Amino acid sequence: MKLLHTSDWHLGRSFHGVGTLNAQRRFADQLLDTVLTEKVDVVLVAGDVYDRALPSVDVVNLFDDILARLNKAGVQVVITSGNHDSATRLGFGGRLLESAGVHLRTRIADLAVPILFPLEPQGEGMVAIYGIPFLEPRLVAEELGVETGTHFSVTEAAVHRIAEDLATRPAGTASIVLAHTFASGGITSASERDLAIGGVGAVPLDLFEPFSYTALGHLHGRQKLSATVRYSGSPLPYSFSEAAHVKGGWLVEITADGLGEVRQVDWAPEKSLSLVKGKLEDLLNNPDWEFAQDNYCQITLTDNDRPELAMDRLRIRFPHTLVLMFEPETAREGDAQSYGARIAKAADDLELCCGFLDHVRHRAANNDEQQLLRAALTAVREQESAQ
Repeated sequence: MKLLHTSDWHLGRSFHGVGTLNAQRRFADQLLDTVLTEKVDVVLVAGDVYDRALPSVDVVNLFDDILARLNKAGVQVVITSGNHDSATRLGFGGRLLESAGVHLRTRIADLAVPILFPLEPQGEGMVAIYGIPFLEPRLVAEELGVETGTHFSVTEAAVHRIAEDLATRPAGTASIVLAHTFASGGITSASERDLAIGGVGAVPLDLFEPFSYTALGHLHGRQKLSATVRYSGSPLPYSFSEAAHVKGGWLVEITADGLGEVRQVDWAPEKSLSLVKGKLEDLLNNPDWEFAQDNYCQITLTDNDRPELAMDRLRIRFPHTLVLMFEPETAREGDAQSYGARIAKAADDLELCCGFLDHVRHRAANNDEQQLLRAALTAVREQESAQ
């Protein structure tokens, strides 16, 4: 049996103000092409199907179209909910969808209810697929029978339920678990405090050791945590921090002996991401930056003085610039001082206004700007005198 591990589709997400529906439709084509080319039996989606709990009509229609195409291709689909999804809305109609080969695992009550597939056409061997939706400790602790709700404790309770059911299955049953969570290295302990990654709860990796393969979702970078535990990452880049990522999923083969070959499948984006950094004039004229001209760009200017009309000028060469940042190469005199200390030295209102302008944009007011500010201050004073 061949599985395709995906996650974090985030249908409906925008990228720095740019809509991604067309890019996501293109991903759907790539997904279907992989399913047909690789003769995939089951597509796994480990959470965050949608980017928000209340997706727009166009986004719901896109998801409906993807499911219809997968159904027509004769492939089964197993989906669990992520923290961006509404588990209730995503799980609606789940019992009816089962008959169409779409298996939703969004409820605590279904943790120990596997989707069972025969491993061979003759029915020799079995694959049991379980789904762990995103577990918010405060909301699910009571239902899971956990006194202290932490990411570790609720995930441990969920895994325990799955392990109990798996123990009732025939010997040699291959077990696949989908989980939308943070997983890290480490050994579980009853007295262990909740782990955290960047302040967000994490669970130890060895919780998933009993299973043949664990398909994780939540992190957007594809990665291998162990031979049997992996993140597929998102199919598209959703931030410039993912510029170096190669997007795709994992093709997972299950044999009579258990987990077989696991290999990556790559989906190239229609438009790549580029991180561009340097002085404005160099970026505009240096042929070394030609590769980035058709990409989505995050540009960091290192000019000591912030150039005028920087974004307008950059977009002549890099029309898809979405983010512009400034990191002066050399700190200017007085930058180390607090803003309060700097304005305390202002001799008059005009110098105070010019100082503020310099502070927020890192460029001193020119003569025309000073004249406008001087005229504005004069007008204010005259109005105050007339009252």
